[in-house]
Amino acid sequence: MGYLAWQVVHAMGTRLERALRSLNLTAAQHNALQHVAWTPGISAAEIARRTGITPQSMGAAVNALVDRGLLARRDHPLSRRTVQLTITDSGAKLAERARGVVERLDEDALAVLAPAERAVVHTLLLRMLAELNPDALPTTDLRGTS
Repeated sequence: MGYLAWQVVHAMGTRLERALRSLNLTAAQHNALQHVAWTPGISAAEIARRTGITPQSMGAAVNALVDRGLLARRDHPLSRRTVQLTITDSGAKLAERARGVVERLDEDALAVLAPAERAVVHTLLLRMLAELNPDALPTTDLRGTS
């Protein structure tokens, strides 16, 4: 089953990278942009933990977004070692466009499933993610749900 899941992830990742090219974004940049939009003030290190992307790759993605004026850095008020990220107006607009691209991609991929099947797959994937990468869903504990 792990190999099958990897195949699905690889196929979806390839489609995602291709779709995001139209917005001049990589998957890592997309992840960074969305996480900062959802959680203003988050650090690049925290985004890396949540997404399973290496800190080095996430740093490169964040640097590219800062250089493009889509994200901004600011010092953390309590920790000199932590840099907080905020999204700019142009970054928020691009994040919204990217969400639309991803939603269309998801719809295409899920078209083979009935609505009830989609809901079951979604619930099961969330439970697995909560177990395999607890940092991915820090505000939601889905391990105990059925």
